[in-house]
Amino acid sequence: MKKTTYAESGVDIKKEEEAIKGILSSIKTKRKGIGKPLGGHYAGMIEFGEFALVLCTDGVGSKVKIASELKKWDTVGIDCIAMNVNDAICVGAEPLAFVDYLAIDDPDPRITKELGKGLEKGAKLSNISIIGGETASLPEIVNGFDLAGTCLAYIKKDEIITGQKISPGDIIIGMESSGIHSNGYTLARNVIKKTNLSYKDKFPDGLYPGKTIGDILLTPTKIYVKEIIALLKNIKVHGLAHITGGGLRNLPRLNKNVEYVIENPLKPQSIFKFIQKYGNIEDKEMYQTFNMGMGFTVIVSKNDVDETIKILKIHSDSDIKIVGRIEKGAGVTAPKLGIKF
Repeated sequence: MKKTTYAESGVDIKKEEEAIKGILSSIKTKRKGIGKPLGGHYAGMIEFGEFALVLCTDGVGSKVKIASELKKWDTVGIDCIAMNVNDAICVGAEPLAFVDYLAIDDPDPRITKELGKGLEKGAKLSNISIIGGETASLPEIVNGFDLAGTCLAYIKKDEIITGQKISPGDIIIGMESSGIHSNGYTLARNVIKKTNLSYKDKFPDGLYPGKTIGDILLTPTKIYVKEIIALLKNIKVHGLAHITGGGLRNLPRLNKNVEYVIENPLKPQSIFKFIQKYGNIEDKEMYQTFNMGMGFTVIVSKNDVDETIKILKIHSDSDIKIVGRIEKGAGVTAPKLGIKF
């Protein structure tokens, strides 16, 4: 059986990275008379007095195609919120407000009402306000709909977490994901298509008794705001990473001058085993496409590990454990998996 890759399914990560560089190379304008941009890895920041205002934007991606096929639209709004607030907290910021953007071919009130339910639930879980949005009817451009949004957050300038404090000897703590979250769905959908299964079929191999493939694929992205904000009030965190598209390749975004050694990865949920088995996908491809059971990571000094885990467990129902350490070098290695990025 031919091995399946993300690029072969239609999404080339390396090509995306080059495309992003192309956009950034053309953007040079900076407004005068307001604080300077402060950069950022997961979110952009700009000075605002003693604070930094933080902005990030993201969407649900092709997960919405599964929602439409199953006519179940009430959870993807949670994904839209989650993909943004989970990025905002990576610089230590507290999310405040959100605006959404819905591009749709036919503005069906039945669909938009269900989308609104998910957005409302995601906002409550994140403790933010949805203060506006835009719905665009684009029948000549969009087939179905696309849901995206932008999050506003804030942080004191002297409390920004850039990742530059990460150093050899630090410990990497992994936080369990709820499943695929909202990345890699082009590959996941391609695998389903190749197996001639449908989203309404029961899961094979007895992996999820009583559940359909669609039920599991629509599991909402976990929101980590509550536990991370609680942690930041008590611990001097060195780095925070949202494990999204690119998988473990997200870690060097924090600091490229160290090596991230993943010695004891969290156990991937059964959905990942299913995708890998039926798609005949190599480990490296899986770990650079999906979160593989680890949706978020916290990097702290060795002296703060016990207290960090204690605080996170108080505020979270996720599996939380030490997954690795920081060493001299560069890139990401997972020795047990034979993976190096």
